Amino acid sequence: MTSTQFVSSMNETFFRPTFYISGLYNIPHAKYYYAFLCFVYAVTVLGNSFIMGTIYLAQSLHTAKYIAVFNLAFSDLCGSSALVPKLLDMFLFDNQYISYGACLANMFFVYCFMTLQSLTLLALAYDRLVAICFPLRYHAIVTKTAMSLIISIMWIVSLTVNVLLVSLITRLSFCRSTTVNSYFCDHAPVYKLACNDKSLNTVMGYVCTAALLYIPLILIMTTYVCIGFALQKIAHSGEHIKAIKTCTSHVILVAIFYVPIISIYTAALTTSVDTNIRIINTALTHTIPPMLNPIIYTLKTEEVMQSIKVLYKRSKMKSYAYDFLWKKYIFCDLFF
Repeated sequence: MTSTQFVSSMNETFFRPTFYISGLYNIPHAKYYYAFLCFVYAVTVLGNSFIMGTIYLAQSLHTAKYIAVFNLAFSDLCGSSALVPKLLDMFLFDNQYISYGACLANMFFVYCFMTLQSLTLLALAYDRLVAICFPLRYHAIVTKTAMSLIISIMWIVSLTVNVLLVSLITRLSFCRSTTVNSYFCDHAPVYKLACNDKSLNTVMGYVCTAALLYIPLILIMTTYVCIGFALQKIAHSGEHIKAIKTCTSHVILVAIFYVPIISIYTAALTTSVDTNIRIINTALTHTIPPMLNPIIYTLKTEEVMQSIKVLYKRSKMKSYAYDFLWKKYIFCDLFF
């Protein structure tokens, strides 16, 4: 092989294109759907910022459980911010081309925060398991230090796995179509465009889906089976109802996060799923749970509602004190 042929071969092997994100295909008034996602994002930002601020300001919420809740809110906020603004830029302003580097960055951040959401729901399931099955040892087992360590490990796992997932894309060459049949730089639609061997990417995609979605869901379901057995041993009906109420918010979060995305991934293994159906389903999975999580925790959790009331009363007292001091200052200035 001559040096010219070698350079030509290397250029072909490591060709880095600009991708075109197709989005919804041949659907009239699709921009209304994207405008709806804009509204969802605005509610997500306000809701999760409110929950994070409440947890930060309320001393009563500085517990192990709410470290995980804070992490979930932060993951929801960052995950939506990694996805929705770029999505709106592409489809509301017809800017659907994205550079190779920006595409990989988009893929990394969307998947990284989605992984954190999944693992945080598992951490919250662990919290509920210990609280109901081992109530007398709860504060000794689920400490702030232990939960902080769990959250730190989750971050390390998420960052490591997704760096590996995205770095494997860099070994691929894209010499044919560069149209990504998705609404962001989705992993499978991107690597399937490659010309060279992509078997390792396929295996990695299956492994990550199983390890970061299916296995956490199975573990969460297992914890609730254990919780179910524990609840049967509770004789007092009042304690039984109280224990169920502490799990309700978490069960709702698990359902709205896992059911849509697991169903579409499972269906894709057995049959061909229409691209538009897949895009609508996964887009709602990425955007609706982050919007609903703070609403569910605010409305369903008595501790949060009580903390919000305390913070509101405290802010009113500060406001009254400020008004009183200001009026006193004006009065003294006028007469003395």
